[in-house]
Amino acid sequence: MSPKQDDSGWIERKPTALLVLADGTVLEGFGLGATGHAVGEVCFNTAMTGYEEILTDPSYAGQIITFTFPHIGNVGTNEEDIETVNLAATPGACGAILRTDITEPSNFRATRHLDQWLKARGVIALCGIDTRALTALIREKGMPNAVIAHEPSGKFDLDKLKKEAREWPGLVGMDLVPKVTSAQRFSWDETSWQWGKGYGRQTSPEFHVVAVDYGVKRNILRLLADAGCKVTVVPAKTSADDIFALKPDGVFLSNGPGDPAATGEYAVPVIKKLIDSGTPTFGICLGHQMLGIALGGRTMKMHQGHHGANHPVKDMTTGKVEITSMNHGFAVDKDSLPKNVEQTHVSLFDGSNCGIALKDRPVFSVQYHPEASPGPRDSHYLFTRFVELMRARKAQAA
Repeated sequence: MSPKQDDSGWIERKPTALLVLADGTVLEGFGLGATGHAVGEVCFNTAMTGYEEILTDPSYAGQIITFTFPHIGNVGTNEEDIETVNLAATPGACGAILRTDITEPSNFRATRHLDQWLKARGVIALCGIDTRALTALIREKGMPNAVIAHEPSGKFDLDKLKKEAREWPGLVGMDLVPKVTSAQRFSWDETSWQWGKGYGRQTSPEFHVVAVDYGVKRNILRLLADAGCKVTVVPAKTSADDIFALKPDGVFLSNGPGDPAATGEYAVPVIKKLIDSGTPTFGICLGHQMLGIALGGRTMKMHQGHHGANHPVKDMTTGKVEITSMNHGFAVDKDSLPKNVEQTHVSLFDGSNCGIALKDRPVFSVQYHPEASPGPRDSHYLFTRFVELMRARKAQAA
């Protein structure tokens, strides 16, 4: 349908997309990506780069991302920066909200326009709303449940959309891991990307790591391979006995979406057995949260969550501050941790827990994303720490 034009010559585009919040608020915009509608929790992400990695992070399942940087899509998309490992699963975020329309790609690595890429992945997006105002609303009132809808005709059943947004139960109590985990076990040997070379292969690993896939990102696996590890990825519900049968030098607990307490119903008993065995164990994000539960702590829903590539975290073991990439709406309650658990990292934004370690076992985890995809590389040292624990365990057993 052509834009409206009044007597002054002013052209007004007809809204073709809506964001309908659970409280009945309706924001009109212009549709991008797939048509249809999706329901989820609205969060905001403050990263200035890496939108493709963000949109394909399985941890964003069940969420609609508001990008605070206004120009999203100007470098296009490609097949190298996708973070989803299980391509047959939910692609990551179910919706995206942008300030301005997408311009033509301007990057030598681009193979597809972001709008075409969103359509191909079934992700609904809209642009043309005040993302600063929406971000301020989330900061004040918390992350709302909402429906994002795109219909080129501009015709919507508003009552139905409001009802769906109002009745969606939200992420608390929701186990989304089955939607993103791998269906079967597989090996991983791809190493990180290098300028002019692309991705490499690990051909002489020193250690064998079993990675439990709660929604793992590709770059985490690449950095494990970089660190000298042969990686075997297993589905989220793999038993402790099946993990031990693979004879790992270490176990990695991955990131993932949803409520850690809900996924923990089947994951925590397995994690407890891993801890009791003395096997070096490293967790990130959801893996960190469920490790906290397994050690006797509890998790809580955050008011606005942490989503971005610019979050300062203090490593309490060294006194150093690192800038990190984050994506989580739940956190470990630091006051619930038992005495045998050390708090190793703290957010300098709000003081929330960002890392723990057992005092008497080679077990640790962090809340943020040290794999830097997207984001700074300040935290790559954590993969070295994991390797050092495995090396020490091997030397002790020799």
